[in-house]
Amino acid sequence: MPRPTALFRPFAPCSRSAGSLALSLITALLSLQAIPAGVRAQTAAGPAPAVSPQPTAAMAEQAARQAADRILTAVRNRDANAYFALLAPDSQRVSSPVMAARALQRLPQLQSWSISEVVPGLDSNSVSAQLQTSRGPRSVLLVIDGEGRLEGYHVNASDAKAEDVVRAFMQALSNGYFVTASSFLSERVREEIPAPVLQRKWLALQTLTGQFRRVRSISRAESNDQMKLVIVSTQFNRLTDNLFVILDGENQIIGVDFPDAPTPPRAATP
Repeated sequence: MPRPTALFRPFAPCSRSAGSLALSLITALLSLQAIPAGVRAQTAAGPAPAVSPQPTAAMAEQAARQAADRILTAVRNRDANAYFALLAPDSQRVSSPVMAARALQRLPQLQSWSISEVVPGLDSNSVSAQLQTSRGPRSVLLVIDGEGRLEGYHVNASDAKAEDVVRAFMQALSNGYFVTASSFLSERVREEIPAPVLQRKWLALQTLTGQFRRVRSISRAESNDQMKLVIVSTQFNRLTDNLFVILDGENQIIGVDFPDAPTPPRAATP
């Protein structure tokens, strides 16, 4: 077995005279004294590590604005590859460049935009922008992570009918556009049910009901200034059941009831 290498080698007797050894020691000490103390410490401990400057609030805001511009440019140009590359990893897992291309084609043509506000957060930044589209002005909120990627977005639909918002949500959901579907959710619900969770819930429902076939009807059951309850009669392969969608006063979806035990079809009456 080879002997381990020693960390400290034993002192070996020197063949030089005591006088020459003392002279060498004095020369070395004089040379050391000529070096400033701070440099000696750095030389002994190695070069001081480089310290990266911490980003300031202004730098973070500027980075978020630039990221928002890149995202909106990809939307305006209908560049599916660029748009998909700018999605956060969780959103990329439930999408693809092909699905991104189809989703972009469904949007009104984006003509121009202006960024009105950036609100920094711990892990992400919220960027508000005013859009000019082929269907008129729109307001959008983009949620952008620290790497400049799109975690989610919400288009202000407060002036739309609740039934139309739910219909667009169901179209995106049933066609597999889970990033688009999540854009109809409120910020709190998006945090609780991000796009991958929304996908799992929708697919889990179809293991009980069979594959989605069509939306039979959308009707508003209750409504006041703070809340709207919309019932979606949905036909699947094995049965038809109701999904309950709750919206707040700004037409943001704040609740979706996916039934855990869907109603089975009634037996035919003889």
